[in-house]
Amino acid sequence: MHKDINTLFDNLWKNYLEVTPSAAKVHQLLASSEQGDDIINDHIAFRTFNLPKVGLEKLAAHFLALGYEQKGEYHFEAKKLYAKHFEHPDATQPKVFISELLVEKCSPELQALVNKMVDQVDEASVTADNFLYSGTQWQVSHEDYLKLLEESEYAAWMAAYGYRANHFTVSINHLKNFETIQAVNQALKDAGFVLNSSGGEIKGSPEVCLEQSSTMADKASVHFSDGDFAIPSCFYEFALRYPLANGELYTGFVAASADKIFESTNVQCNA
Repeated sequence: MHKDINTLFDNLWKNYLEVTPSAAKVHQLLASSEQGDDIINDHIAFRTFNLPKVGLEKLAAHFLALGYEQKGEYHFEAKKLYAKHFEHPDATQPKVFISELLVEKCSPELQALVNKMVDQVDEASVTADNFLYSGTQWQVSHEDYLKLLEESEYAAWMAAYGYRANHFTVSINHLKNFETIQAVNQALKDAGFVLNSSGGEIKGSPEVCLEQSSTMADKASVHFSDGDFAIPSCFYEFALRYPLANGELYTGFVAASADKIFESTNVQCNA
């Protein structure tokens, strides 16, 4: 486990940029200076399976060891997902959102494929410093990826990319050149980015104290056991938080919005 929170996030960011090169362009677009001091990471998200060896709690342990505390929990019935979010006492540190696929609720075929992958994971690697940016710990074929994709885009993404940040999130509240999510979205579209329009380009509202949008995922070449194929990788999210009655910014997540954000890696939308 990492001893230093900043080292962990630096490594996660470098690993994310390898398959999400557009993120660097987003920085240039939104930052008010070359230093990019106003690009603050609101939260980072991870995916996993709810199997004992690699479940949500195993990923969370890396953050709990750095002082993070569990906050909200979320259910996504249609996608068969469960999630929790974690916050650090130092509010300048990014929030962490970890979801897991409820494997037992999926078809026997999907269960067999996922169990075959997770069986290849070495127990020791799950607690290693680099686990959260170690990628896939298994061999999987593109053919099996396509089988998973028919039932669960989430499972297929995990099969291809494994353990890494699924997305980083720009805090619109900290940007100097933009005040609204509409302005950020327009700048992105003007620069040629495709936004996730599932459920509308803006998910959430001031009424639920959170507005979110995201780019559609980049594409990256993935080495499968039967060849290399370019498939959707990771995306960039944008979040604007509103104050609660006590004047403090809302720090949670809105399940209905997150449900649509998951679709930023959808292959259909990326076609």
